[in-house]
Amino acid sequence: MSVTIFLFGLIIGSFVNVCIYRLPRDESLVFPASHCPHCKTDVRAWQNIPVLSFLALRGKCGTCKNPIPWRYPLVELLHGFGFLFIFYEFGPTPQTLIYLPFFASLIAVIFIDLSHQIIPDVITLPGIVIGVIAATTILPPGLRNSLIGLFLGGGLFYLVAILSLALLKKEGMGGGDIKLIAMIGAFLGWQAVLLTIFLAALSGSVIGILMIVTKGRSRADMIPFGPYLVFGALTSLFWGKNIFQWYFSLGRV
Repeated sequence: MSVTIFLFGLIIGSFVNVCIYRLPRDESLVFPASHCPHCKTDVRAWQNIPVLSFLALRGKCGTCKNPIPWRYPLVELLHGFGFLFIFYEFGPTPQTLIYLPFFASLIAVIFIDLSHQIIPDVITLPGIVIGVIAATTILPPGLRNSLIGLFLGGGLFYLVAILSLALLKKEGMGGGDIKLIAMIGAFLGWQAVLLTIFLAALSGSVIGILMIVTKGRSRADMIPFGPYLVFGALTSLFWGKNIFQWYFSLGRV
């Protein structure tokens, strides 16, 4: 069973790589067939096997020999191990069937936001709908907590965006981030969305300070916030209950 789940994750990861490359370019996910972005040669079936083909080709296109980004095997492996972790965390349950595409969408967000500083609506808007529908019968937050999480997360970020434009005359929160946190709230509920925001702000601050100190970047440099939100969301999904239990136990010491 573990091998099957891992291989399934690799296959989905391969498809997510297509999404990561094509969605920001408004290209079809189906046509044309997979091809080298440099020489446009179609990728043969044996060259499209997750991870193994990258190793067999030594990280280069089989025709023009241009390098294949390490993102491809990385995304595939993230899905293989991520799907395994979700299965062992939640078991063979309906929740697992919902969390697998949720995980895949979050991984896609990381790499698209890092490369293009955008979070496509085609990921977040359907995700919001799926999260709310799943919460009515499957996901533990329930419909009420899901809706509160959706509007609380999205509302807080929308407020930040408005205040930033009014007071600082610059964009403090992108529309993609607003929709992403709304999607996370729909899936995980309002408690988890607050934890997600806290963890994202904390990790973003730490990484931002390190980049300023080590790489000499200024505060004005654009640092995509989407990956930090994904970190917060996945941490909340897998360890949120433990974090809350630890936090509230401090009051009893």
